[in-house]
Amino acid sequence: MKYTRITALAAITVAATLSLTACGGGDSGKDSSSKGTSTSSSSSADGGSKAEAGSEAGSESGAEAGDAKSGSGKNSTAAGAANGATNTSAKVTFCRTEDLAIDAQYAAAGADEGRINITMINRGSTTCSATGFAGVDIKDADHTSSPIARGQAQPRITTLKPGAAAVFDLAYTVDNSGDSLASPTNILVTPPNETHTVTLDWPEGAGAIKGAYTDVEVYPTHTTE
Repeated sequence: MKYTRITALAAITVAATLSLTACGGGDSGKDSSSKGTSTSSSSSADGGSKAEAGSEAGSESGAEAGDAKSGSGKNSTAAGAANGATNTSAKVTFCRTEDLAIDAQYAAAGADEGRINITMINRGSTTCSATGFAGVDIKDADHTSSPIARGQAQPRITTLKPGAAAVFDLAYTVDNSGDSLASPTNILVTPPNETHTVTLDWPEGAGAIKGAYTDVEVYPTHTTE
C-alpha cells in the first residue's frame, strides 16, 4: 500500500516538473522571438533611414550639380552672346564704290589756291568706313592720266551711316598766267580700300593748274558734320 502511494507521488512530481519545464521553455521561446523581432525591426529602421538620407543627399547633390551645370551653361552662353555682340558692333566694312554717290565741285580757296571737293554719299543700307586716302588720277585732253600724290595729313576716322557724306580735297596752285599746259578733262576716283574706280568730269570753272599734275595733292577723307 505504501509502495503504491510512493509511486503515485513520484509520478505526480515528475508530471509537475515536466509542466514547469514546458512553461519555462515557452517563455524562453517568446523572449528569443521578441528579441529577434526587435533586432530585425531596429536594423530595418536604421537601414531605411540611411537609404532615405542617401537618397536625399543624392538628390540634393544631383540638383546642385545640375544647377551648377545649368548655371555654367547660361554663363557661357551669355558670355558668348556678349562676345558675339561686341565683335558684331565693332566690325564695320569699308564703303564699296557701288554704294557711293560721288561728285566733284570746284571751291576756290584763294586767288592762287585751287581746291576741288569730292563728295561721297553712302547710298547703301549699312554703315561703312571711308577712312583714308582715295586713289586719284587726273586724265588730260591728250588721253594720258597722271596719279595724284598724297598731301601731308593724317587720315581721320570717317564712318558713314546710310545717307551720310564724306569729302576729300584736291589742292593745287592756280595758274593765272593763261599759259598752263594742263588740260584736265576727268578725275578718276577709287574710294579708300577699294579697287573699283569711277570717272568724274573735271568741274566747270575750276582754275587752271600751275605746273604739272604732280604738283596736285589729294587729302584724306573727312565727314561733313
